[in-house]
Amino acid sequence: MAGKFEIYKDKSGAYRFRLKAGNGETILTGQGYKAKDGVLNGIESIRTNAPDPSRYEIKKAKNGNPYFVLKAANHQVIGQSEIYNSNAACDNGMSSVGKNAPDARIDDQT
Repeated sequence: MAGKFEIYKDKSGAYRFRLKAGNGETILTGQGYKAKDGVLNGIESIRTNAPDPSRYEIKKAKNGNPYFVLKAANHQVIGQSEIYNSNAACDNGMSSVGKNAPDARIDDQT
């Protein structure tokens, strides 16, 4: 099964997306947007930037575990991963985003 972007509204009413891998695991989440057009533009930016390894930055959570962010060409963060238990798992997450995002379908749950 291929990946998909789920569009949903959070408790504050903002539009958000999460990218899920074919196994149903969330591999990237986006920021909140006031309008659906904003979230759709965010998804297109993810699709464009995800295949480029130079767009990823690995960070450390407060507990020291790794996570990554995906950045657009202007260096703005456009998506963030979960916190992983190891660097290898974080690397696998980045690879999964790069593989799934470009062709992921959109599941609009709003």
